[in-house]
Amino acid sequence: MRSPYARASKLAVFTLACLAAALTLSAQQEPPSGRGVRPPEPPGPRVKALVVSGGCCHDYALQGKLLVDAVNKALPVDWTIAIQGGRGTKGELPVYDNPDWAKGFDIVVHNECLADVSDPAFIRRITTPQKGGPPALVIHCAMHTFRAATVDDWREFLGVTTRRHTKAHNISVKVAARDHPVMKGFKEDWVTPVDELYVIEKFWPNSTALATAVSPEDQKEYPLAWVSDYGGTRVFGTTLGHGNDTWNDPTFQDMLARAFKWALKRE
Repeated sequence: MRSPYARASKLAVFTLACLAAALTLSAQQEPPSGRGVRPPEPPGPRVKALVVSGGCCHDYALQGKLLVDAVNKALPVDWTIAIQGGRGTKGELPVYDNPDWAKGFDIVVHNECLADVSDPAFIRRITTPQKGGPPALVIHCAMHTFRAATVDDWREFLGVTTRRHTKAHNISVKVAARDHPVMKGFKEDWVTPVDELYVIEKFWPNSTALATAVSPEDQKEYPLAWVSDYGGTRVFGTTLGHGNDTWNDPTFQDMLARAFKWALKRE
């Protein structure tokens, strides 16, 4: 039976209620019998979050679960998760069919991976609502999504231009902005699980590096986590997140939770 997560149809957007069993959302679970009451939810108004993922190369169902579990420890969130686009580099993302797709969400997480989609009109249907719209997190292969496009709208939104990565290796991370809310008190000697360091061709002027690493191949230093301003929209990006080991890493999860709070001005 084909997994419901992989359906590329107009019905392939699943709300938190539909995903609860598959994602095992910690904030929604009853405690095991005999272990006391459910821990209280984090304080503050509830957040409506959209996660868009799917396409080539990654375990999107597990990544969605781990993202939800990490952020739910810090903020009360109602999740809508769209896993679409099939398993290749050219696929459909029906979540964007509606020009008002971002309306009603407080934050959007982009984790899609469709390198060979290049239609400028489609790309601008995504970027236009983001400019001055809800804040965003852009993760790993989102930076290589629409890589074939000749227009730079998506790259300007991301805050970086990149088309390739190094051979996977354990990456020694250097904190570049210790006083930024995302990185304040962050682990200083973090070496990631085996992951890919993306080669950044252009670091857009609206971006600020939060963490960097040196490529073992060309000995150049590249940003691997950053923040940017996209027409008044807060954007956090990281090129980390290729494999499940990185997503299971507590330091990586901590960075995503910090970024989520910063994007919402809840730091």
